[in-house]
Amino acid sequence: MYFNHLIDQHKEAVQALEDNCLDDLQVLADLCKAAVQRGNTVFFCGNGGSAADCQHIAAEFVGRFVKERNGLPAVALTTDTSILTAVGNDYGFDNIFRRQVEAMVREGDVVVGISTSGNSRNVTLALAEAKKKGATAAALTGAAPNKMCEVAAIAVAVPYPVTARVQECHILIGHMICDYIDKDC
Repeated sequence: MYFNHLIDQHKEAVQALEDNCLDDLQVLADLCKAAVQRGNTVFFCGNGGSAADCQHIAAEFVGRFVKERNGLPAVALTTDTSILTAVGNDYGFDNIFRRQVEAMVREGDVVVGISTSGNSRNVTLALAEAKKKGATAAALTGAAPNKMCEVAAIAVAVPYPVTARVQECHILIGHMICDYIDKDC
């Protein structure tokens, strides 16, 4: 059947995640959990499919993942079309996330940039701004090295060459972080 090779790729990508990224994933999950437990916010930014992943993961924090609990502070910086278009028009597309980080992020927050290439300039600039503000800059990317891994304090870099499979791993990572936080909130 046609789809078998895609399922095989998915399994390979998840295996690469398991074999190479669990220590970094644990650090990121601990950082996100600590942030929300002390009242800080987890912010997400990315482009295209990664933008959709930002919204999906933030919704799991704010709404609920599996168990009933209070909403957790999370924001997808990909959703406000007025901000995105105004900042893009006035300051350029490279600054659409950086400017929001400058305006809203505070010390102790976590900013998670998502990019399969790890080289999205607007996401990299947002992570650099997060560091300046005293927040933790974190990256979900494809294989390292890449620009976001250079800037981020913690990076979960899935070492797989197919973009779609890396994106599938990114949403899995988001779900695993939500599950990890849910058990204690």
